[in-house]
Amino acid sequence: MSLVTASGLTKTYRAGDIDVPAIKGIGFAIAPASFVAFVGPSGSGKSTLLNMIGCLDHPTSGTLKVLDTDIATLDRKAAAKFRGEHIGFVFQDFNLIPVLTVFENIEYPLRMVQEWPKDKRREQVLRMLEAVGMADQADKRPDQISGGQKQRVAVARALVSNPKLVLADEPTANLDHDTAYRILELMKKMRDEFRTTFVFSTHDAKIMGEAETTFILEDGRLSQGGSHV
Repeated sequence: MSLVTASGLTKTYRAGDIDVPAIKGIGFAIAPASFVAFVGPSGSGKSTLLNMIGCLDHPTSGTLKVLDTDIATLDRKAAAKFRGEHIGFVFQDFNLIPVLTVFENIEYPLRMVQEWPKDKRREQVLRMLEAVGMADQADKRPDQISGGQKQRVAVARALVSNPKLVLADEPTANLDHDTAYRILELMKKMRDEFRTTFVFSTHDAKIMGEAETTFILEDGRLSQGGSHV
């Protein structure tokens, strides 16, 4: 059974009087607990595709199912609920809230989206802090930790609500070579531990080398796919 499936998927934007096709009739399947990369140059449609998988945007046509839910059928409220329950996000610029501590940033989805009880929230956040090696940094704010540490916090925040799927948009773009590899190893460890599927949008060779399945996007089309173990 696939976690994500697409068939004949398109996305077209309107720019004035002109239709601008971003995704042009692609199809693919992503298995549970996998490590997958969509790769290609800037403007190839990678971020657009991730936004649709993450229920941040609707397809123009075709079918896109995540956890057997047809994304096109979700209205704004239902899409937000679905994201909060099933999907985590990791961004290249971390997107941490500067006035919150590391602990509070990781806790945020449990307070704002899923409304976990306080004791359960604390237990889960401490578990995530330990898992990403940030337990001794819990009380610091984002401006007091390094870029690699910020990305560790972002990974913990993405996983704190036990999502089935984590979407990572250029997550290593702002990291140096060694730190990027450490973050990728951390993500693989978390995938193995929590059976979470990681889907990347990237043109980073490091992620391409670590991904078990690679889909290549060029000008909105899926030109070829490959996989390795």
